[in-house]
Amino acid sequence: MTLDEIGIIKQLEQRGNKVFNPYKTGISREENLNIRRAAAQADYYLASANAISQKGELVFFSAYGNRTAGISFAKKAIVVCGINKLTANIDEAIKRSREYATPLNCKRLNWASACLRNGACRQEECLFPEYKRMCCQILIIEAEVTPDRLRVILVGESLGY
Repeated sequence: MTLDEIGIIKQLEQRGNKVFNPYKTGISREENLNIRRAAAQADYYLASANAISQKGELVFFSAYGNRTAGISFAKKAIVVCGINKLTANIDEAIKRSREYATPLNCKRLNWASACLRNGACRQEECLFPEYKRMCCQILIIEAEVTPDRLRVILVGESLGY
């Protein structure tokens, strides 16, 4: 949502960059998954964190693992976040991700998750095959070993979930 809101995906496509966008309309489920696999291996990976602690820890939730893989292993990862994603500590960052961002993403994508009932996380009952769970993998970045590989751009406004 953050990348859509700032218009970067459209700008990159218009500029002629190869963009792996699994949210394109009219694609099949298999094509969607193939795009996710290709994106996870891209040289540059753009994303937004679900939350950032004041200490600087970045929290990402992923359903398929493509997002966590792409952010973790791309030659260059660029993370863009609005100030609404800042939290006091890592516990609050995980809580924000699980109890705020994930239910909103499930609603947006109409996923049959337990949190769709009332917007509240139901981690203890959100299990397969009854539900389609979005918070399957969690990536927490505390530091980066490769200089200049990871860039975080904090935008001074509210963006995304």
